[in-house]
Amino acid sequence: MQKNILITGAAKRIGAACARLLHNEGYNVFLHYKSSKEAAFLLCQELNGIRINSARIMQADLLDSSQLEALANEACLAWGGIDVLVNNASSFYPTAMSEVNDQQWDDLIGSNLKAPFFLAKLLVDTLVKNQGCIVNLVDIHAERGLKGYPVYSIAKAGLVAMTKVLAKELGPDIRVNAIAPGAIIWPETLESEQQQQEILQRVVLKRQGQPEDIAKAVRFLIQDADYITGQILTVDGGRTLFY
Repeated sequence: MQKNILITGAAKRIGAACARLLHNEGYNVFLHYKSSKEAAFLLCQELNGIRINSARIMQADLLDSSQLEALANEACLAWGGIDVLVNNASSFYPTAMSEVNDQQWDDLIGSNLKAPFFLAKLLVDTLVKNQGCIVNLVDIHAERGLKGYPVYSIAKAGLVAMTKVLAKELGPDIRVNAIAPGAIIWPETLESEQQQQEILQRVVLKRQGQPEDIAKAVRFLIQDADYITGQILTVDGGRTLFY
């Protein structure tokens, strides 16, 4: 039976890697994007070129409740329901404690925590019907926090808590798990090669991960984890062992 997946923030980086890998597994993928229109359309075109009518696309600001609802509705209409929700979309930037403003708080909490919660709420019926699952993309810094990024760290910590709570709320019909990536793609704010090498020295495997490493973990939680729910799978090459 064909399975349908909604991936938020699917145009680039980890979201696009998840879309390609899961599409290769035979899933239909509904690609959400906010501002990366060209990348999203090219990815959709690429996937439909491999298998016709297997990818759809939609722009939405996840901080806007009406657009969030429209996204959920369109995803359900595309192929008659959703089996998997991958909450990948995320805002990430530093916020000095002394300078944080309401807009930054609302953006970081909204994209990383509020939107995943309400999107899950909107899709509960179709996920229950299909005995589906939710995979949230959290962060290794959710546990201890990243200095200079207090609001982002708080938001991701909330998403970890949400993962565990929703596993209880939605079980046994819907499994809810999360993946905590480590050093996968360097953020744009980390331009120094020296900074990158300092981070890699605190990684047991001494190398940077790839978006495909996260995509494979997502695939595992979807396909091969029927008895796993409420768990956080850390994919960081052993970096958190140095905490």
